[in-house]
Amino acid sequence: MELLSVKLSVLPETMSVLKLDSSEALPQWALKKSSFVSITYTNEELSIVCAKEAVPSHVEGMEISDEWRCIKVEGPLDFSLTGILSSLISPLAEAEISIFAISTFDTDYLLVKSNTLKRTLQILAEHGHSIS
Repeated sequence: MELLSVKLSVLPETMSVLKLDSSEALPQWALKKSSFVSITYTNEELSIVCAKEAVPSHVEGMEISDEWRCIKVEGPLDFSLTGILSSLISPLAEAEISIFAISTFDTDYLLVKSNTLKRTLQILAEHGHSIS
C-alpha cells in the first residue's frame, strides 16, 4: 500500500495532556485560547489537551503528562480519504516514537513528546511529508 504525503505544521505551544475524573466539571482554565485545545468526556474520564501554560500548578485529583508538541495535518481533509494517520504513524512506530493522535472534523493532530520532535519531523520528512 502506498502511503499518502501530507503537509504538516508544528503548533507553537508546548502542550499538556490531563486526566480528571469523569464526574468533574470542565475547568474554565482549560478553555484558555491557544492554537489547540481538545476536551473529551467518556464514562471513565475527562481528558484535556491544552497549552501547558494554561494548566494551574496544582489541581486535586488530576493526572498530567507534560512536554508534548502538537503536529497539525494541514486540512481540511475529506472524510473519504484513507490512510492519512497510517502514513504518519507507521514510520514513527518503526522508529519507536510514541504518539497521541486526535482527530477533528477537518483534520488530524499528532502529539509527540518534546524531546522527540526534531527526530519525528526528520522521519516524517524522509517519508515524503512536507513540514512548514
